[in-house]
Amino acid sequence: MKEISILEIENIKIGNAENQEAKTGVTAILCETCAPCGVDIRGGGPASRETPLLSPLAASTGVHAVLLCGGSAFGLDAAGGAMRYLEEKGIGFDTGITKVPLVCASSIFDLGLGDKNVRPDFNMGYRACVNAEAGNYQNGSFGAGCGATVGKFLGPEFALKSGIGSFAVQLGTLKVGAIACVNALGDIYQGGKIVAGLLSEDKKGFRSTCDEMLKSIQRVDNPFVGNTTIGVVVTNGKFSKSEMNKIAQMAHNGLVRCISPVNTSADGDSIYAMSVGDVNADVNVTGTIAAEVVEQAIINAVMSAAPGSGLPCAKDICA
Repeated sequence: MKEISILEIENIKIGNAENQEAKTGVTAILCETCAPCGVDIRGGGPASRETPLLSPLAASTGVHAVLLCGGSAFGLDAAGGAMRYLEEKGIGFDTGITKVPLVCASSIFDLGLGDKNVRPDFNMGYRACVNAEAGNYQNGSFGAGCGATVGKFLGPEFALKSGIGSFAVQLGTLKVGAIACVNALGDIYQGGKIVAGLLSEDKKGFRSTCDEMLKSIQRVDNPFVGNTTIGVVVTNGKFSKSEMNKIAQMAHNGLVRCISPVNTSADGDSIYAMSVGDVNADVNVTGTIAAEVVEQAIINAVMSAAPGSGLPCAKDICA
């Protein structure tokens, strides 16, 4: 198994658009041929659009785009821009009257970091799709990760700047990659060690969010509770929508391995999984790989982030 760029997976285009001053943005993942797609949502506070399309009981066979957005539920407006972009290209589900692009979206809560009145909108969603044509995607504090943060149990004073990250591998002809926007309440672990998360009192290292939580069983009114890790797994394996839901479920194990705590009521953790190719592969092998690439994408997200809005980044603390 060898590492590849996620942009080496065929039949997808990925683009970022953001407002760096307002600390919010969009990452668009396009599949113009319509990708069988599944989703696994385990967080208690998701902000999402069109996810019922991904149920095996729904009539749709796939989707044409998945958007990862900032702006909380307001940011879901960006999906309208993606729909317009795809419609202009004649891409969508043919209703016999017009073609309707099928676009799913999920958002993180980043309203407390930059300008709460500036959110991803129609125009930013459209621009992310234009940028996808140019392949401008990069890891770090860009796109949906522009305003992402982690380690927020004790509020913004001890939080850390995060971002968006990707990782992909190839095994034979099978390619599997993931993009993750990491805005978690908890800490990020690598090899059993915290590499991003809740800052220590002197802000020179980290302390365990779980340890802080266990100091009291009383209800906590957290002033910085808007959290979520959202992501997309992409594979050139040929799978049905039902199988992609299973792969999304297995991929979510990547979050469990490296984020703690995870899937809380203050998180909206959601993982999509898209099939964009025709390689015959085993669903369990692909799901196992998916969990691994999600885990590494999360680590890459926090390690490639830049400081912002007065918050340090992992590279500052781990240097």
